[in-house]
Amino acid sequence: MDDIHFFLAHAIQLEQESARRYEELADEMQTLGSPEVADFFRQMAHYSRLHLADAMARGGFHYPPKLRPEEYRWPDGTSPEAAAWGGVDAFMDVAGALALALDGEQRSCVFYREIAGQTVNPNVRLMAEEFAGEEAGHVAQLEARIARLAAD
Repeated sequence: MDDIHFFLAHAIQLEQESARRYEELADEMQTLGSPEVADFFRQMAHYSRLHLADAMARGGFHYPPKLRPEEYRWPDGTSPEAAAWGGVDAFMDVAGALALALDGEQRSCVFYREIAGQTVNPNVRLMAEEFAGEEAGHVAQLEARIARLAAD
């Protein structure tokens, strides 16, 4: 992926899906009676929206770019944030919600790292490395939350 705007179109779609997923998880955790975890997921949704706004600004987009589904170059044919996502159901517990979120963040991190390693465009490489670092930070936050849950 060597075109910066094409790269950013992927980042924008990924962050839109991430924010939407975190909001769904937050609502489910609130319903489940876990307001602390719900707040955590709302904070993660906020981070996704900040990353979305940043990608929009960097690309000079006023509206999210619209690519046809077949134009995206996702690993396994689907966005990393949506790959394992089957939606939230009444059987999801806190551990399951955190594991689902962790999977999405790990996939996103790998996605950006692979782009950084394959592109010939130094601007795309730098941005992909930066975005991978942000995703790695989210992975660390989720792993810490999972470790706290296991310790309790």
